[in-house]
Amino acid sequence: MNTRRRLAVAALLLLSSSAGADGISREGKEALAWRAKMTCGTTEQGVTRYGYWEGRLWSRVPGERDRHLFDVIGINVRQCAMLDDAKRGSGFRSVSREIMIYLDPATGEVVDSWQNPWTGATVQVMHVANDPVNMRAPAWALDEAGKPIEVTMRRYEDTLVSASEIPLFYDNPLAGEYQRYIGGQYHTMEIFNTFYRAAEFLDPAKTRIADSRLSWQRISKFMPWMEMGDRPGLMIFSVTGYSTFDPARVPAKLWAVLDARYPSYRQPPPLDDPRPNETTWTVFKKQVDAAQKQ
Repeated sequence: MNTRRRLAVAALLLLSSSAGADGISREGKEALAWRAKMTCGTTEQGVTRYGYWEGRLWSRVPGERDRHLFDVIGINVRQCAMLDDAKRGSGFRSVSREIMIYLDPATGEVVDSWQNPWTGATVQVMHVANDPVNMRAPAWALDEAGKPIEVTMRRYEDTLVSASEIPLFYDNPLAGEYQRYIGGQYHTMEIFNTFYRAAEFLDPAKTRIADSRLSWQRISKFMPWMEMGDRPGLMIFSVTGYSTFDPARVPAKLWAVLDARYPSYRQPPPLDDPRPNETTWTVFKKQVDAAQKQ
């Protein structure tokens, strides 16, 4: 190996050994407090938290250029119940409603009908309006075996990062009972990276974190309202946003859409909400079933 190559390898090894984040962890009650701050923004009960995002929706179809189909804006409105259990210790559960609106990329206006560029058909746009989007089970300080839970985050100097990839694969609610033989499962991945101010987040005296920053990507099949059938291709959502306790920080344009179309989404569900969660697929199925009955 010549001298230049040795120097290059040495520099690469030095970079790889010094790069990266410091992992920081907590267990038990401290870990639960972290999870509550990450999910609810607070360790207090019944405080409304607004999660706002904006970005773009792209298509990816084999053999063609990616298309910028829509811009999107959305909001998740949530609150959390603080719980106690004799076996699992302290805990919490979040309840929320969620909206995402499709916008024309050229004008920024809400799109309610859309000409499908692949089929030529004009279809009705079904904006995301999922009520509820709740934690299916509470989070506890102790796991089922009675051991303290652990939460680890990445630390980059004054910033903490929570990173997670959520791969989803389950029976499509719109299909029949034979999916394991013929396919048709709902297959997607959601990628979350959330950023916090370390000094604020790590201070045990602070029960609330003022805000956080979000990067979210979603890779999924086409929405059912697009009427794409079994055509190949994917949708890619790429958005950024933030969470806040201040409703004035949510853009007025989004509040106007909620006031006109979804007024109940200004507030989260009740803390003891027992309803099963909704998705675009389950909401669309209910609309189709209702239309068929009519």
